[in-house]
Amino acid sequence: MKRRLSLFLILALFVALVGATNAQEDEDLSGQLEIFSWWAGDEGPALEALIALYNEAYPNVEVINATVTGGSGVNARAVLKTRMLGGDPPDSFQVHAGEELTGTWVVAGRMEDLTFLYEENGWFDAFPQDLIDLLTYDGGIYSVPVNIHRSNVMWYSPAHLEEWGIEAPTSWEQFLTETCPTLQEAGVTPLVVGEAWTVNHLWESVALGVLGADGWNGIWTGETDPMGDDMIAVWDTFGDVLACSNIDEDAAGLSWQQAIDKVLAGEAGFNIMGDWAAGYMVTTLGLEPGEGFGYMPAPDTAGVFMWLSDSFGLPNGIANRDNTIAWLTLLGSVEGQNAFNPLKGSIPARVDAVEAAPELYNAYLQSAAMDWSENTLVGSLVHGAAANERFMGEFGQVVEIFRQAGSLAAANAMSTICIQSGACG
Repeated sequence: MKRRLSLFLILALFVALVGATNAQEDEDLSGQLEIFSWWAGDEGPALEALIALYNEAYPNVEVINATVTGGSGVNARAVLKTRMLGGDPPDSFQVHAGEELTGTWVVAGRMEDLTFLYEENGWFDAFPQDLIDLLTYDGGIYSVPVNIHRSNVMWYSPAHLEEWGIEAPTSWEQFLTETCPTLQEAGVTPLVVGEAWTVNHLWESVALGVLGADGWNGIWTGETDPMGDDMIAVWDTFGDVLACSNIDEDAAGLSWQQAIDKVLAGEAGFNIMGDWAAGYMVTTLGLEPGEGFGYMPAPDTAGVFMWLSDSFGLPNGIANRDNTIAWLTLLGSVEGQNAFNPLKGSIPARVDAVEAAPELYNAYLQSAAMDWSENTLVGSLVHGAAANERFMGEFGQVVEIFRQAGSLAAANAMSTICIQSGACG
């Protein structure tokens, strides 16, 4: 009941704010607005907060909340591809900022340049230049980022760590030589993973820990050899970590939420997942950061922030262009970002939003905002920032090759898709 009341108050606050600040002259917008995303279930309340703001500002527009469930947008991207290629694009769709958008739909000439929105709304001062650069292709800016997520986070239960007499490992060596044997002896899964994409998600944190920020970025610039000794070490370490997991047991049947649930229940020690997990634990489960759940950078990645950003763009040829521009303008506003992010478990993409309403952000989000401003930043592979869609789509096969044939075979396969996709410099 307390969680539902808190959610209601946040929604009510921002509905009141937008009602007071939006000009009535915009209420003549009418028709429909279809918003396509994968934010359903536990991630739904954050999107609903944005829709509530939009409904208050534009009451004559019918908002169609078109969601396709599936972790990290795996299913939604497949449906989106069918619609885009079939000439039936949604008015606006969720997409990870970076190569996931530009390497697929922008290069194909299917998106409108949004530079005019950045100029009209002063967004060149509101968003970090590094982020704007990621949204830019051939001089145009093609999406509006609503948040920043961190990929490389290790989650655990402080109470269960105390019960087991262990501390959260800060390095993979510590995890493999101390943490893993202790938990296995206690009958606990040391590290829980879920369906296939969550295993790929684990891989990028392992790779970042082994390679460091420069080595990770070097994969995408061509400076890190996919078949070199450093990459072989990544695959070897990844294999050792998987040996401490449930990969051969129930992993394939677990969503990322169910993997987190196992950590909270004391059935598993740790899980590496993006900080939408914080949104789930706070908004859905009503837990307090630092008490109900603990968090730290994935082993060997302290001081590095592996990031991704959810964003929305403007497809060419849509029927409800004016309604969509109003939606994108809301997404980029302080009010919109502060309505969305506290519920989503992410931080605003705007540099001024947290300062405008710090009381909305819990201890985890405050720490993430600080790290975002201070850490070395690197883009996520699995969530669309580092590599194009072709590489992302084929990388899961590389992981399967590794599990069947080992490190050298995986390195060779990764080298091949680097060449074929053009994603590695």
